[in-house]
Amino acid sequence: MRKFREPAEGGFDCSGLTRAAYLAAGIDLPRTAQTQYEAGSVVPPREPLQIGDLVFYGTASNIHHVAIYIGDGQMITAPGRKKVVKIAPYRWQKDDYFGATRPGK
Repeated sequence: MRKFREPAEGGFDCSGLTRAAYLAAGIDLPRTAQTQYEAGSVVPPREPLQIGDLVFYGTASNIHHVAIYIGDGQMITAPGRKKVVKIAPYRWQKDDYFGATRPGK
């Protein structure tokens, strides 16, 4: 298994956070939010999310954000470089939530 390197000065972007978290669990995800979506097993829209699912925002051809679902309608998210990783609701008014995947399944 490859070792994860510390993020560059400035911290994680969204896909860097999800990649680092999954790599720590032994699952090697692709680098970008778009390629992480394309590599995952899609959670059917009416199926409840499970802790550890990746949640995505954007469109099929332009996924621009990814975060990790942690239960109770919450996600852990890296809102961008030089911003603090935080816990936040995974859905909000006028969001562009696209769907979820279950990596490693």
